[in-house]
Amino acid sequence: MSSFVFEIGVEEMPARFVPKLAKEIQGSLEKLLAEAMVDMGEVQTSATPRRIVAHVSDIALTQRSLEEEVTGPPVKIAFDADGKLTKAGAGFAKTQGVDETDLYTVSSAKGEYLACKVGRGGGATLDVLPGVCIKSVESLNFPKKMRWGSREFAFGRPIRWFLALLDEQVVEFELAEMASGRLSWGHRIMGPGPFEMRSATDYLERIEQEGSVLANPTLRADLILARGQELAAALGGTVVWKDSLLEEVTNLVEYPVPILGSFAPLYLELPREVLLTSMEKHQKSFGVEGPDGKLLPTFLTTLNIEPQDVELVRKGWERVLRARLEDARFFWEADNRANFEQWQQKLESVVFIGPIGTVADKCRRLEKLCTHIAMTAMPDLSKAKVAEFAKAGLLSKCDLVSEMVIEFDSLQGIMGGIYAEKKGLGTEVSQALYEQYLPAGPDSPVPASLAGAVLSMADKADTLVGCFGLKMIPTGANDPYALRRAVLGIIRIALDHGLRLSLTELVSQAQAGYPDKVQWKVPPTEAHAKIMDFFAGRLRAFFTGQGVSTKVADAAIGAGFDDLSGLKGRIEALDAFAREDDFEQAVLTFKRASNIIRKQGDEVGDGLTGEYDLTIMDEVAEKGLAEKLRQTAPRFDELWKADEFAGLLGLLRELRPSVDEFFDNVMVMCEDEGMRLNRLNLLKALVDRLGKLADFGALQV
Repeated sequence: MSSFVFEIGVEEMPARFVPKLAKEIQGSLEKLLAEAMVDMGEVQTSATPRRIVAHVSDIALTQRSLEEEVTGPPVKIAFDADGKLTKAGAGFAKTQGVDETDLYTVSSAKGEYLACKVGRGGGATLDVLPGVCIKSVESLNFPKKMRWGSREFAFGRPIRWFLALLDEQVVEFELAEMASGRLSWGHRIMGPGPFEMRSATDYLERIEQEGSVLANPTLRADLILARGQELAAALGGTVVWKDSLLEEVTNLVEYPVPILGSFAPLYLELPREVLLTSMEKHQKSFGVEGPDGKLLPTFLTTLNIEPQDVELVRKGWERVLRARLEDARFFWEADNRANFEQWQQKLESVVFIGPIGTVADKCRRLEKLCTHIAMTAMPDLSKAKVAEFAKAGLLSKCDLVSEMVIEFDSLQGIMGGIYAEKKGLGTEVSQALYEQYLPAGPDSPVPASLAGAVLSMADKADTLVGCFGLKMIPTGANDPYALRRAVLGIIRIALDHGLRLSLTELVSQAQAGYPDKVQWKVPPTEAHAKIMDFFAGRLRAFFTGQGVSTKVADAAIGAGFDDLSGLKGRIEALDAFAREDDFEQAVLTFKRASNIIRKQGDEVGDGLTGEYDLTIMDEVAEKGLAEKLRQTAPRFDELWKADEFAGLLGLLRELRPSVDEFFDNVMVMCEDEGMRLNRLNLLKALVDRLGKLADFGALQV
């Protein structure tokens, strides 16, 4: 079978572009070749800072052939009275590229039409590939594109060459004033080239052996991991790997060469987090730790070249890192001479969001909100513990004005926790400060401590109500204050820690923390409603992202989501119920009741209270339903109190026969107004009970 290789050579790209482009061109080629009716095997792609490569195995040399029937104008228009083709009929033949003798008529429900057979495909793949290559290049996305020279074509970085080979043949095309060919270039220093590729199958072997380029990012990462661990093991240590940094380093090099460097042991007095941040953020290097888990005065970095004098290169890396560590040591010592009271004073002049005050104001709000959350969600908590949680709120942002965080902003919160512990403020306060910004994303862990959980929720809720009140509401991809992430964080923390608190009350308390003098752009009542709608949307995304069907999530959320732990239990029970054989019939039964109440509610108004009179019931079926509701009420209340939602759904099975019999034998909308209202109230009592579990009216079956 044949092979096709396509390489786009560019000036060095940022590491974050590399893996994304490899995935994009794979999807693009798969789609374009399928549309071109070219059969193929696997499309494998890889990328380095200087190239994007695609290799298509088992590619057919000709397109598939298809013959389609195409209908044209009606016969009465296609032929004249003498049976000859009209201009419309002849034009159809010309448009389809067939001889007039190949035309025929077909019958349909709408009449007779002119038709013909038209062949598609069957051409040479070599003729199709130029267009495929051009479209695949044009489809690649970049955060920002650039133009170079006098060219109008825009790309992420200047394109320097195209290699395109189908077996031994060049796929000829031109784009951005660059013609494709069989030449490729290797590593800038270790194998610059150019190299003339004889065939598509030559590419990978020659670019690696002669060009010193490992095009496959998995191989580059594996080499860094294996060699790095080998070097660290020789010192009796292990590398402190960080996945995101490993991916970045992998995509910064074409020929990875890991080496170890060292620094003076005196810098080990710095916190572990500071040392690792200095290595990872500024030097793209990894720390090394000993068997006891403590860092060694050693780091692992990755070169993009096999140096002639490795010691000279090593010393250069060590010199740069030493300067960074010396700065960090200076900041550490300066911060240790300061105290939280001084930092609190500085926060008075740091603006949080212009119209709603300073960061110091925010800290005072967090002190009150942490107290509320702790007392509400954990009523058995001692007063001393509550006071610790409140103190954490008050001191939460002090490290923002510390020397270390001003230099290393990614350490905000972390340094606050470290300083709190060092200055003897207690475990609760230090853990809360350390974890306050967690979770930092959908895959980030939530705070492990209750103090951290409470502070994180308070911080996110305070920012949320402030932004909504100022009409800074996320739209589309625009979310500068990460409010979606904040809401998701509150949801995850409450569920992971099993905190039972009212979302409505949390939002209200957060709003109450702001002074009356704030000039809101959205009235608090309206902002509150918008925030709750925002929570509903994120809850839907959260649970459907975990595999829950949309209909189940919508039904459970529609019944209320003020108690997140309760919502989770209802969703799990409803999701299991949705897999039962009788689910659809049960839904249809209860949905019918829900729809009747929804429709008649506006007409009856306050008359639908769920209170009904047994003495005016004259049908056996309505008496039976009323009796079944009475019998199951105590068990329903017990199960609801115990969060036994699966048992509650089991009660619905008991109720359903009585409900079905009611609908089969009782006319709800009878002429007698009193009896009609009584029957509606009986259904209202049923729907009110069901509505605590799910909005059955919203379920689509």
